[in-house]
Amino acid sequence: MSESYLAVVVYVHVLPESIEAFRAASLVNAAASIREPGVVRFDVMQESTDAARFVLFEVYRGPEGAAAHKQTAHYQVWRDAVAPMMAEPRTSKSYATVTPAATWAFNGHV
Repeated sequence: MSESYLAVVVYVHVLPESIEAFRAASLVNAAASIREPGVVRFDVMQESTDAARFVLFEVYRGPEGAAAHKQTAHYQVWRDAVAPMMAEPRTSKSYATVTPAATWAFNGHV
């Protein structure tokens, strides 16, 4: 098997009154996350037909990168800040990337 990354897709449903606060907190977290050495990509997406639903698309160099991310101060601040904003618990699914790792070059690193 060729080199692959760990992609994590997180599904989030927030309370309608928390949409902007969640969006702002998540953008701060994403900006800090992409600077982590184990992170290849970190995107925040908002559903176009339901503004209270978000997807976080995270790509890590491997399970160690994902584990290290959860130990960062910025992740812990985000996690605690957004917990009361949730309309339901967030869920996630993990995937091994199939596209060759060399094509995942973003923000000046592969």
